[in-house]
Amino acid sequence: MNKDDITIHFAHSAYQFSSKFDLRNTGIKHFQTWTPEETRERIDEGDVLIASGYWNNELLPAAKNLKFIQVCGAGYDQFDQDAIRAQGVRLANGSGVNVNAVSDHAMALTLALTRQIHTGRDNQHKHHWRGMIGDLSKREEELAGKTMLVFGLGKIGGRVARLAKAFEMDVIGLKRDVSTPVDHVDELHPSASFAELLPRADVTVLCCPLTDETRNIVDNAALAAMKSSSYLINVARGGCVDEAALVAALQGGTIAGAGIDVTVEEPLAEGSPLWDLENAMVTPHTGGETRKYEDNVIDILMENLDRLFRGETDLHNQVV
Repeated sequence: MNKDDITIHFAHSAYQFSSKFDLRNTGIKHFQTWTPEETRERIDEGDVLIASGYWNNELLPAAKNLKFIQVCGAGYDQFDQDAIRAQGVRLANGSGVNVNAVSDHAMALTLALTRQIHTGRDNQHKHHWRGMIGDLSKREEELAGKTMLVFGLGKIGGRVARLAKAFEMDVIGLKRDVSTPVDHVDELHPSASFAELLPRADVTVLCCPLTDETRNIVDNAALAAMKSSSYLINVARGGCVDEAALVAALQGGTIAGAGIDVTVEEPLAEGSPLWDLENAMVTPHTGGETRKYEDNVIDILMENLDRLFRGETDLHNQVV
């Protein structure tokens, strides 16, 4: 693949990939499509495609010039790898693009709940100045000395652990392979130990992928095992939590609260009880979306293009 002969096709409804790429002054031809229809119409014009949600496997036969797909997120389940491979197209994902953003978000949700920022904002809207509280169980929490259980110690979970240690928390980590130690984790356990460790956690953070093993990993039994004073933070996938069980646990005081960036159905259904629960904080899957997102994706793209220009076969985050 030659730099002077390729055209890059960015496909996204919101992210400003093309204008950000302009600032790099690469000299590489590029354009952006903003709708699935426009993407379908111009799919044959690009040698390189940067996309995620707009991808449909039915596009592949029409993508006559396509040589490389750079997924602009970590997930790539929607891509038919066998068909892509058969057409001689390379594929890499964007794993790591939102490590800082999502781990920051996990800590932001933790702090918001323990410092009661969410109820403070609600009181502000009501013009209500809350007085001092005599009931210790209803006051704000301090994180120092508390225990955080982090399920999933990839790049995001590993950074969550590091941030938690900066707040002087004790960190218990869970991952499938425990043969090597992990920085900033006081105790490392296999994922199968999740249920037995839940009673020790003041904050449980889900950073795991959604698999058959992790689907509904937080169910009625898991919630019942948690401390009534504990918090659940989910920056993984909505399917990792049984939402009906979570709603019941929040309504009944089984746990103190939950910070949720991902839900089973997105957007969250209008009738979901999660909207109105005072002890739930719901953000619309924005944990990874920051002002640096486009540049982070383009950094990975440029690394892979440079490798392809040099004739290398190994890609960063290579899938196919």
